Amino acid sequence: MSKEAVLAVPGRASDDINFYSQLVEDYAAALEDYDLTPAKVTAIGAGNWHWIESQISAKMDEPLVDKIFIPLLSREKW
Repeated sequence: MSKEAVLAVPGRASDDINFYSQLVEDYAAALEDYDLTPAKVTAIGAGNWHWIESQISAKMDEPLVDKIFIPLLSREKW
């Protein structure tokens, strides 16, 4: 897993509404083209921006967190 792969997901989700929709509906399918372990796919799909910050050794941009990760954390999947 590369830092670039982890960084690419929120950037793409912010710019591409279709990718973001897929991330919300089926994050495993949305992330299958990225070089990520299953645990990392789950962390990103769950909206765990604290984990991403630990992987990139930097704070996420607050508007990006509000736009991408808060909604991922807020969704209900049954």
